[in-house]
Formats: sequence, C-alpha cells, structure tokens
Amino acid sequence: MNTKSSLYRKEMLYGYLFILPPLLGLLIFVLFPFLYSLYGSFTDWDGLGQMNFIGLANFKDLLTDDLFYKAMFNTFYLMLGIPIGLLLALLLAMGLNRKIPGTTTFRVIYYIPVISSLAAVSIMWNWAYNGDYGLVNQFLDLFGIKGPNWLANKDTVKPALIMMTVWKGLGYTMLLYLAALQSVSRTYYEAAELDGANGFQIFRNITWPMVKPVTFFLVVTNIIGGSQIFTEMNIMTPTGGPEYASASIVFYIWQKAFSNLQMGYASAMAMILGLFIFVITLVQFKLNERSAYDGD
Repeated sequence: MNTKSSLYRKEMLYGYLFILPPLLGLLIFVLFPFLYSLYGSFTDWDGLGQMNFIGLANFKDLLTDDLFYKAMFNTFYLMLGIPIGLLLALLLAMGLNRKIPGTTTFRVIYYIPVISSLAAVSIMWNWAYNGDYGLVNQFLDLFGIKGPNWLANKDTVKPALIMMTVWKGLGYTMLLYLAALQSVSRTYYEAAELDGANGFQIFRNITWPMVKPVTFFLVVTNIIGGSQIFTEMNIMTPTGGPEYASASIVFYIWQKAFSNLQMGYASAMAMILGLFIFVITLVQFKLNERSAYDGD
C-alpha cells in the first residue's frame, strides 16, 4: 500500500512539473498583464510614473472621443475582408481539390504569402499602391483606367487594406478548406449523383454542411485577428491615413499609450476591445451550437 502511495505521489509530482511551465506562462504573460491593465484603466497613468486612481473617468472620456468611434468603425469596415476571403478561399479549395495537373504547385504559390513576413508584405504592398509608379495603377493603366493614390485617399485606403489582408490570408484559409473537403467521404457525392442532384444541391446539402466547422473556426479566429489588426496600417499609413481613415482601434490604443503616454486611457480602450472580442466569440459559439450539423 505504501509503495502504491509513493508511486502515486511521484506521478503527481511529475504531472505538476509538466504543467508548471505553461501555467507560469499563463500567469505571467496573460493573467497578470490583464489584471494590471484592468486596474490601469481606472487610473491616470503615463506608463512610467505613479498610477493615480480616477475611477470611471477614462471610460466617460471614451463616450465623447470621436477618434475612438472612428477607429472602431475602421476596424469593423476592415472586417468586410473576412467573408470575401472565406468565399474566395472556398472556391479555390474546391478548384484545387480536383485531380488536375499542377494543383500542388498552385497550393504552394497560394501559401507563400502566409509564411512571408507581415512587415515585408506591407512594404511590398505600400509600393504596389503608390499613385505614381505602383504596380496596381500600372495594371489598371493597361485598361485605360487612371488609378488613385490608394493610401493617400480616404475613400480608397480601407478597400486597399482589405485587398492586401485578403491576399495575405488566402492561402491559409484555402488550405484549411482543402483539408476539410478532402475529409468528406466520396460516398455522399456518389449517392447524391445517383439521386439526380445538381451541382448547387450537392454543394448546399453536402459540401457546405461538412465544411461548416472549419468555417466557424475561421470566422472566430479572423474576427479576433481582425479586431487586433495593427502592423499593416502602422507601416503603410503610419499617421492613421488621410483623415484618420485607416486607423484601427489597436493603432489608436498604441498611439495613445506610446505616443501620447496616456497608458490609463489606452488600457480603458483595451478593456472595451477585449469585452467586444469576448462577446462576439460567445455569440459565434452560441450560433454554432444551434446550427451544428451531424454528419451521421
């Protein structure tokens, strides 16, 4: 009995030792910064000096901050790229799922932007969008279209950023959809064809329900990622764009925290952003539970 008890204690000790590193990482890099930022949101703090408690003053100031609302609108607008990217990726995945020559090469080509440095990609697209010699305008010029200075125009800067982010993430989304499509048993399609179903009916009743779990994952992760978009506009439009038209909420948080040294105010905005991400993710999970598809 003592031997078993000793072995049990030893196994428990080893178990705790194995979970200790990730647990410490969670406490040090997630929980502690969150609690510290939560307290900071109720203070007047420059990030260096003393934290002066001011209650809900930061959150009250947010209600009358026009740039905060503009940054939130820009962030939502840029998320229009999510359904566009999902649709294009699904169409590409369906095309590359066919047994035709060259599919492997195209998969590699589409995935190259995913593994490329985001900073390098942003610099490349910054050049491509140049109004005088950019590649995009040179392409439009072939059709007699006079292209704008994309990043210097408040009406075109957000669509330009959307095109770039869709292009950057297309390969990753396509690969996940491709894996989902290849996991669907051929018997479903064969049975549908024998019943006389057309292509649209097969897609609606077989393909789409089978890839819905992947779509759910991509929607949730893309919304979380889209809410935190920062690097692209920080490189391509470092001042927030014309009339602050490209500034995301994270860009505004960064600007307030590190340029204006209003860390307490930035922390308040970060809390609002975190709450938004939590609510949207929760809603997505609830909707997914209601529309869950049982393949059996």
